[in-house]
Parts: sequence; structure tokens; C-alpha cells
Amino acid sequence: MHPITEITHHHAELGEVMLHYVTAGEGPPVVLLHGWPQTWWEWRHVIPALAEHYTVIAPDMRGLGDSSRPLGGYDKKTVADDIWRLVNGEMGHETFYLVGHDWGGPTAYALAAAHPDAVTKLVILDVTVPGCGGDFSEGGRRWHHQFHMTPDLPEALIEGREEIYLAWFYRTFAYRADAITEDDLAEYLRTYTQPGAMRAGFSYYREMLRDARENAEIIARFKLPMPVLAIGGGVSYPHGRGRGAQAGESLRRVAVNVQSEVFEACGHFIPEEAPDRLNRRLLEFFAEKA
Repeated sequence: MHPITEITHHHAELGEVMLHYVTAGEGPPVVLLHGWPQTWWEWRHVIPALAEHYTVIAPDMRGLGDSSRPLGGYDKKTVADDIWRLVNGEMGHETFYLVGHDWGGPTAYALAAAHPDAVTKLVILDVTVPGCGGDFSEGGRRWHHQFHMTPDLPEALIEGREEIYLAWFYRTFAYRADAITEDDLAEYLRTYTQPGAMRAGFSYYREMLRDARENAEIIARFKLPMPVLAIGGGVSYPHGRGRGAQAGESLRRVAVNVQSEVFEACGHFIPEEAPDRLNRRLLEFFAEKA
């Protein structure tokens, strides 16, 4: 099946933000939340497989992709509330499966913590939860966290050089060099070179300390009750930036029912580097009795 077969595009006006999202398939809803520097497009190899059994909903999160770019609201509680208002308020889904990769992971955590009865099962891919007690930035090895948190400087240095900067992440954080093609790079650049897009992406990092503080308050009194699957990419430095077992270790601090595994020969971009294996695992996990 072609990766974009039967995918339809939509827009939802949610007050201060307009969200672009794609849908495919029929059945119980599955919500897919992308990371940085990506958009819904990172799920292009996942959507067709899930759409055979589920209604797949893949939004562009606030500020990214073809969604609008408000100046504020990039703390993950607010971003998660965008998704809730879309999936529950606009689309009317009372319950759904939820998958988050990279910044989509902390957003998915915030959504699951705010609406634990609505999230049937939760999947987190190659990211940890800020404030869980782990080291989100790996002692500075993830240097771009601090760089992106710096006001104004990243925008000034990267403007006009988006292709150089973003392509470095796609090449360096992946173990499979062919996972993100030139056509995929062009699609990501189409949106990340639009006015305000890089600022919006950096804003996800600039709210990291607030996210950690708010999450720590939640974790101290509440653990996620739904089944959770955490998957990390098995290849880290120097040829990839997978987090390995960190994802599972983090989720065990914030949830009571966690399965975890590591995908070998895979870096950070799991949905693009190992889509067949991910699709099989998602379908198995969703089908398991809770």
C-alpha cells in the first residue's frame, strides 16, 4: 500500500490554535503524536497498517507542520489539551489508544495524566518524561536541548540554514541512513521553513523546566493506570541517538503497568527506521487484554 493511500486532511479551529490533522481507516481510534523536527509525516509508514483495524488520527501539534503557530502555549499540558479538544471535543471520541514519539511522548503523558479514563493504552517511543527523576538531557549529551532553550539565538543562527541544521538531526539521530529520504526531507522543510515554525519548535524545549516541574507534582501523587508500552531505539552514540532502556525506566516511574523493549539496529526515529516491527508490536499491544 502506498504510504499516503486513503489519508484525508482536515483542520480544526480550537480558539487560539488551528490544528491540521490527517485521518485514515475505521474502527477504534488511535492518536499518533509526532516529535521534533517532524510532523504527522513521520507516521507515513505506520498509518496504513493501523488503518486496517483502527481509525487513525495524526495531528500536527501546535506550531508545527500545517497547524497554526501561536506565540505561546507550548508547555505540554496545553499542547495535550489541544489534542484532547480535537479528539474528544471536535471528533467526539470518549476513549482512544495513544502513541507519542519524541516531544509527542511527554505530550501523550500529559494527556494520559489529565484524562486517564480516556486513554485505553499508551505507547511512548524513544523519549523519557521530564520530571520523572531521570536525566532528560543525558548530562548534556543532548546538547541541542540547552541550545534550543536559549532565547532568540537559535532562530538567528539557523534562519536560511534550516536544511543544513535539520538534515544533521535526521542523519545523526538515525541508525538507518536511508530511513528519511530526500523527498521526506523536502516535506519536513516545506513546513519548518515557514514563518514562525522554527520558533515554535524551539518553544517545546523552552517550556521543558515548566514541564518537569508540573510533571513532578503529578508523579508525586498519581501513577498512570492504563497499560503502557515503552520502546527505545537500541543504537546510541556515535551512530544514532536511541535512548535504549531509558524509555522503559522512565515510564516505570510514572505508571503502574509498563511493558518495555528496545529495538536493535534502530536509532531515534523508530516509526521511520523500523516501521514494520513497530506496526506488529502496536497491533499486538492494542489487541492484548488489559
